[in-house]
Amino acid sequence: MSGNGLTYSEQSGESTPELAQEAAPTVTPSAPAAFGLFSSDTKKNEDLKQMLESSKDSAKLDAMKRIVGMIAKGKNASELFPAVVKNVASKNIEIKKLVYVYLMRYAEEQQDLALLSISTFQRALKDPNQLIRASALRVLSSIRVPIIVPIMMLAIKEASSDLSPYVRKNAAHAIQKLYSLDPEQKEMLIEVIEKLLKDRSTLVAGSVVMAFEEVCPDRIDLIHKNYRKLCNLLVDVEEWGQVVIIHMLTRYARTQFVSPWKVDEVVDEYSENNFYASDEEQKEEDQKLKTTYTMDPDHRLLLRNTKPLLQSRNAAVVMAVAQLYWHLAPKSEAGIVSKSLVRLLRSNREVQYIVLQNIATMSIQRKGMFEPYLKSFYVRSTDPTMIKTLKLEILTNLANEANISTLLREFQTYVKSQDKQFAAATIQAIGRCATNITEVTDTCLNGLVCLLSNRDEIVVAESVVVIKKLLQTQPAHHGEIIKHMAKLLDNITVPVARASILWLIGEYCEWVPKIAPDVLRKTAKSFTNEDDLVKLQILNLGAKLYLTNSKQTKLLTQYVLNLGKYDQSYDIRDRTRFIRQLIVPNEKSGALSKYAKKIFLAQKPAPLLESPFKDRDHFQLGTLSHTLNSRATGYLELSDWPEVAPDPSVRNVDVAESAKEWTGILGKPKKEKPPEKFYSESEEEEDESASTSSSGSGSDSESEKEDKEEGSADESSGSSSPNEESTDSESDSKESAAKKTCRAVDESDSEDIKKKAKGISKTTSTSSSSDTEYTSSEECSSGSKSESDSKSDSESEKSRNATSNKVSKKEEKPAQERKTPKKQEVFLLDLDDFCPVTTPVAVPTAAVLSPSLAADLEGLSLSSSSVIDVATQVSVPTKTHELLHRMSGKGLAARYHFSRQPGIFGDHMVPVQVTVTNTTDQKIENIHIGEKKLPPGMRMHEFNPIECLEPGGSLTATMGIDFCDSTQTASFQLCTKDDHFSVNIRPSVGELLLPVTMSEKDFKKEQGMLTGMNETSATIAVAPENSTRLVIIERVVKAANLGVVPSGQDNIHRFAAKTVHSGSLMLVTVELKESSTAHLIINTEKTVIGSVLLRELKPVLSQG
Repeated sequence: MSGNGLTYSEQSGESTPELAQEAAPTVTPSAPAAFGLFSSDTKKNEDLKQMLESSKDSAKLDAMKRIVGMIAKGKNASELFPAVVKNVASKNIEIKKLVYVYLMRYAEEQQDLALLSISTFQRALKDPNQLIRASALRVLSSIRVPIIVPIMMLAIKEASSDLSPYVRKNAAHAIQKLYSLDPEQKEMLIEVIEKLLKDRSTLVAGSVVMAFEEVCPDRIDLIHKNYRKLCNLLVDVEEWGQVVIIHMLTRYARTQFVSPWKVDEVVDEYSENNFYASDEEQKEEDQKLKTTYTMDPDHRLLLRNTKPLLQSRNAAVVMAVAQLYWHLAPKSEAGIVSKSLVRLLRSNREVQYIVLQNIATMSIQRKGMFEPYLKSFYVRSTDPTMIKTLKLEILTNLANEANISTLLREFQTYVKSQDKQFAAATIQAIGRCATNITEVTDTCLNGLVCLLSNRDEIVVAESVVVIKKLLQTQPAHHGEIIKHMAKLLDNITVPVARASILWLIGEYCEWVPKIAPDVLRKTAKSFTNEDDLVKLQILNLGAKLYLTNSKQTKLLTQYVLNLGKYDQSYDIRDRTRFIRQLIVPNEKSGALSKYAKKIFLAQKPAPLLESPFKDRDHFQLGTLSHTLNSRATGYLELSDWPEVAPDPSVRNVDVAESAKEWTGILGKPKKEKPPEKFYSESEEEEDESASTSSSGSGSDSESEKEDKEEGSADESSGSSSPNEESTDSESDSKESAAKKTCRAVDESDSEDIKKKAKGISKTTSTSSSSDTEYTSSEECSSGSKSESDSKSDSESEKSRNATSNKVSKKEEKPAQERKTPKKQEVFLLDLDDFCPVTTPVAVPTAAVLSPSLAADLEGLSLSSSSVIDVATQVSVPTKTHELLHRMSGKGLAARYHFSRQPGIFGDHMVPVQVTVTNTTDQKIENIHIGEKKLPPGMRMHEFNPIECLEPGGSLTATMGIDFCDSTQTASFQLCTKDDHFSVNIRPSVGELLLPVTMSEKDFKKEQGMLTGMNETSATIAVAPENSTRLVIIERVVKAANLGVVPSGQDNIHRFAAKTVHSGSLMLVTVELKESSTAHLIINTEKTVIGSVLLRELKPVLSQG
């Protein structure tokens, strides 16, 4: 929602939620129980204060845990502030973290005491631990005192240049707090935002865009250079960051691109007019149509990169993408969001309410989007009234000649609902259908007349009101209905219904000349007891009858006017005086009296029954303003499409500049090498030709050049540079890109290695380099869609074939040339805060290497840079798992186990051996895999069908599954000729790994790059008999597919592997300590897999 910056900050950055404080119980002498409870709380807090002042860290840690627990439960712990703040300088990391959590909660309330610790916070900003640096910044920004604004500003500036993306993320959060404290700092904060917007870390992207939206949402110029990067990073940003970025990019696109809806209008107009046109005219029209609209490549990039997010598990992300497609996509493409929105209707009622409101707005303008999902909007008896009403609204919007009969049958059921408010809304819906679809007007009217005999007063009243509106369309044909309603007047007591009947009789009194005077007579009797609304209609009825049938009604009307003259309501008295002067002629009557009949009996236009959501479309979908149908604070208007698109070249990025910026952060400038030392002569010529082309076709020329270099000209320009974005990278940087590219180029090219290492550090500045960022992520990342997975697999296969000749030549090189050391610059970013996998931007040659091919080449040991080799499995687990029980499988039993044989079905597949057994006394024919229900991104290589399995026979088949580095279940059907059985395979984390071999030195080096947040550890108890080297190795490799790394120390055992799908390193260290304990450490980028593996290995090592 727009304007909810605080919510986002709490979701993504703050550790402790702002919980409501419980009021302290009131102490009175007459309430001894309450007093006893209060005193015990005080005593407990005294106990905590003593523990905090203790000299033992363990006591302080226990006290802090209890205090943070109190805060989490909503209890007030503010009186402990002085005792807690003393420990802010504790050397124990765990205590310091908890103290910072406490201070973030209470720093704003206890500002004076917090100010005393500012010097400690400033020192903590230089702490080696990134979590401490980030926490110190958060506490500092939580102290809302204007006097420390300069200190906060300095801290934010320093944190924005920090090497840790986590600290930079917190700097972005602090920007919003500082801006709300002192808006005069806006210009300086914008400079920091501009700097952070250039950050390539997915961890920072969402937070800095939120800061941009809060501080300077109108500074669109800051987004130009970062637009393509944000589009490409979008799929890897955390969920709440995705929501913010998508909303911001929606506003940006509306100012930078021309409307894609014009082409739809032109097509419609063209299809109507070209029937009688000659061939020449048709050609001219075709040419005009082609030149009318061409979608900007950047516009298409945004639509393509947000499409995979429709499968997100987060409803807010799906809703954000849906509104983006609604506001930005051509009308022909917007329909793809409908299926995802319907999927959200299975969520809780709050999510349903918001989604249905947006669907209601969409369905008014584009019915076709949701017509295929009509049944999804049928009302369930368990739905709350608000959901029922919205579903009813959507069903009414989707009604047409084809489905109206089905909907009317559905509405008949709804009218009988016990929920009277919903039943009344259904009657209104029937009325709207009758107005909109003329074929069913009479049917609806007859149905509503039948409802007039309903026992329920509310249903009858609503029917009367709706019939009144319908009769205004053609009253002459429905005199009988008006008579029928006049008879009901005695029984109906609801004021709105009575007033509607009286208005109908008065308006069409000429059609019922005998009944109208009698109705006036009856209502005149009960005039004093009627509701004000009914009294006004009685006066109107009397006036109309006085003008049309004065003989019968003159005295009655005068009687009613006399009653109204002395009524308690001034509104009735005013209306009475006005009518008397207008219709009863006397000497004081003005000129209007002549026109009394024209005034009272003028033909009224029939009311237009419209959807209450008709006017909401001027608010952006998915915002708080749209939900409330009122402009909310902080709402940012969507601008109209520009008539002429602004200059697209403002989004071109100079790669050299961004490389210099990162070099500035690191403090070591790179030396730029001339292009001649990297490219061959033919490549130079191609490079020059590429530089003459326009920026719009830069990606095409670049992809053609790369195809020539690799000898594969059959790939199209749109897909020639496969996606190399890491789906779980926390910090991308140009230097780590150089490292990755250097390794890939080393192993795929045939030039001298020394020359390559020098060539990697230079950056190219051709015109196509500005589009590198745009083309580097044309396809979705591995976690997005299964179609893109299969596509990237085929591309990597082509690349592998194309480079096979070069690899064979490379192997013939002399050994001394292989040992040439790499330039040290490449390893500048080998720090714990940076992820080593990133998108190569500076060197176009490496862009043709897909991630899977790069991972394969790493294992070939072609140069000294390939320190990691894929090893054969150390141990094959004998344990099998049941796939299908013989009772469930009607005699067919199946078990499976993981064979740990790498590369059978491809790079990403985990091999699984399935053993099927026939326990019956008859043959089982055609055993095969049927329908597969796999999570997004997961793929399966089926085993060959087993034609026949003899009674008592058993066969083993091997299949491959790409689990995408997750322990999600692969569900599929195991079928025979006659039956099919649903089965599941769920891997343990240890089976998602491939063992690798490396030296102890390389292990330590890689481990040094994977510290901080990439490290998980635990201390476990180990029995003395299990502490020998052989037992530990046997147990670890049996539990997980790990390779053994040689170790020079007897008490330290090292194991290494890489994940099957992404090739991320997994380093395991078991260090035996004294007193029969061991320290288990796991280092990996895949922190989730690392923590699960730690949980699985702990019982394996600790059991007797």
